Amino acid sequence: MLNQSVSQQVTHPSPIGNVLPTGFSSWNLPSQYVAEKSDDAVLERVFDDDAVEWSEQDVVYLHWRLLMEVDQLADATAPLDEKFDILRWVFTEPEKDDKPFSFVSCLRVVGCSPLSPVPYCGFVDAEEVRDRIWHSLKTWFPASLERYPDWVGYAVIHNPQWIEARLAKNPQWINEQIKRMSVTGDLFT
Repeated sequence: MLNQSVSQQVTHPSPIGNVLPTGFSSWNLPSQYVAEKSDDAVLERVFDDDAVEWSEQDVVYLHWRLLMEVDQLADATAPLDEKFDILRWVFTEPEKDDKPFSFVSCLRVVGCSPLSPVPYCGFVDAEEVRDRIWHSLKTWFPASLERYPDWVGYAVIHNPQWIEARLAKNPQWINEQIKRMSVTGDLFT
């Protein structure tokens, strides 16, 4: 028999801030670090013609910045090709987990480094974070697909590799197809 004291309320996937460990979110970054290490300043140094000398703190910051890209999964307006790239990075093959700048490596560096821009949280279980992201995708992807025609949602859900391959070749592929269909009309309607 069912236990009636247990709430039957459905829990919805959490926003990205709750998927990554506490303190990993960009909005928890101390203001002096944001001013000191804004993305523009770091990018300006990276793309400067002179040789770039990376400090250990810069490398740790880059690991943290890569983790913040996971926020785009929850953003319904983020491009699908970028979401596929992020998912490929997060759910890569286990033999790549120990490579520099892998998802697991970024969690380890940001969680354990004393130079991390977030408070120390220690070892972070990558599989637990991946499970939380996977669970949250059930809400994030339908919200992203609402702004596209039905055929895009159907293709993403039923044949994501096909869509990903086209977006990898041309990130504007979906937009071009939508525009073409609006001009020529759908042959099947």
